[in-house]
Amino acid sequence: MQPSLTLSNIRWTTPDGRDVLSGIDAAFTSERCGIVGRNGSGKSTLLNIVAGTLPPSGGSRVVHGTVAMLNQSVDISAGRTVAELFGADEALADLERALRGEADAQVLATIDWTLESRIADALAEVALHCPATTPLEQLSGGQQTRAALAAARFARPDFLLLDEPTNNLDQEGRDALLRLIRRWRGGAIIVSHDRELLDEMDAIVELSAQGATRYGGNGSAYAARRKAERTAAEEALSHARHQADQVARKAQQATERQQRRDAAGRRSGRRGDMPRILLGARKERAENSGGEGRLIAERQRRAATEQVEAAREKIEVIDPLTVRLPSSNLPSDRRVLEVQALRFAYDGAPALFDDLSISLNGPERIAICGPNGSGKSTLLQLIVGALRPQAGRITCHVTHALLDQQAMLLDEGLSIIDNLRARHRMIDRNAAHAALARMGFRADAALQRVSTLSGGQRLRAALACVLGGGEVPQLLILDEPTNHLDLDSIAAVEKGLRHYDGALLIVSHDRRFLDAIGIERHITLAPE
Repeated sequence: MQPSLTLSNIRWTTPDGRDVLSGIDAAFTSERCGIVGRNGSGKSTLLNIVAGTLPPSGGSRVVHGTVAMLNQSVDISAGRTVAELFGADEALADLERALRGEADAQVLATIDWTLESRIADALAEVALHCPATTPLEQLSGGQQTRAALAAARFARPDFLLLDEPTNNLDQEGRDALLRLIRRWRGGAIIVSHDRELLDEMDAIVELSAQGATRYGGNGSAYAARRKAERTAAEEALSHARHQADQVARKAQQATERQQRRDAAGRRSGRRGDMPRILLGARKERAENSGGEGRLIAERQRRAATEQVEAAREKIEVIDPLTVRLPSSNLPSDRRVLEVQALRFAYDGAPALFDDLSISLNGPERIAICGPNGSGKSTLLQLIVGALRPQAGRITCHVTHALLDQQAMLLDEGLSIIDNLRARHRMIDRNAAHAALARMGFRADAALQRVSTLSGGQRLRAALACVLGGGEVPQLLILDEPTNHLDLDSIAAVEKGLRHYDGALLIVSHDRRFLDAIGIERHITLAPE
């Protein structure tokens, strides 16, 4: 039997009764399929149901074949090693004893003499070179992801399940993942917003309130289809508005004609040139026809208004998010940032920077690049004063704000709107709601507690809190801003940043994002 995976009427509900997934039907074979959808649409939840690690609240899951799952974060607790990811720690320990001549006949009969070299080959396939005995906590986040990916691939499952696999990967890791996916001949179900990765897919499944919709083709084909849907929705709204205007104009013309007839009848009655009985009959007919006309006109106006609202709602469903940045008023010749002879090292570790100097002037757009572990996020923390250098000087001459990967500026215990108002104390509640609505948090969504938000929702909320107070920082510092954002949010952020007139300092491995926002200069860090 060919490997297959079928979901029928899948439903999943939170403990407090909120529906996350409802009526999900999907079928997968030996293909590469991307799962997309807005933040909070249940993508990771669905993947865990597919993996069998989370039971659905309703519906059925039928799997013919084996599955291996790579989660967004790797468990590094209790001194876990790379070998444990492969499920090979005991087998490698037996191999080590055998090589030392300490294994008995029973152990020798089960030894896999090629295991160590096969694990090394699997790690090399994802551009990772370290002993299998390496503790995971000694690896960077991206290296941990690569090790977990190698382990999932090593198991040779019929279905490989990946949840946002590029989030912590540097460029070398991303390229290694793309090569692996291109060579993969089994089934792959991948939750991702990464456009390069989605372009390697054979099909895209979009999760929404309407269920799971399948699109044939890769990510670019899906994006083109969505663009066509958006264009059609805009045309439908324009047509509905035109129809509503026509209905209103015809109703006004009918009212004016009736008023002219009524006035003529009254003049005729005053002259006495019409018998009273005929005059009364005409008046009754006029009142009846006028009343019917008003009812018909009202029904037509109501129908036209409903069509306009339906068309507008469809556009909001397709394109619900806008990021508009007011002018930062940054002069083109203003000195923005100076980093001079910077040196920094964590306790007991080699120096990340030694004599690093950077200058940023006017509305420059700079990307900080480098492999995992080269200190990109650390540099941003030094610039905003969260860390102190051992030597050198950092001077920021303009207002600035940092949006980090974990959205640490948010208070977990407060709602989104309370976080915004705590950061911008002069803003009133109505203005705060309007600012959050532009970031996709409409009405009651703005009242959600931060601790309940998905990763992408947290990033959008943090962005709203940084930018929603009216006064825009003249320097925006962003650390992997696309890591947890959905495709619609990425497009909106790209559009907003393209029109931003301040300075940008960004850490990102997303090449398409950097191209879209017009990065002018790349500064590459390398570990010492």
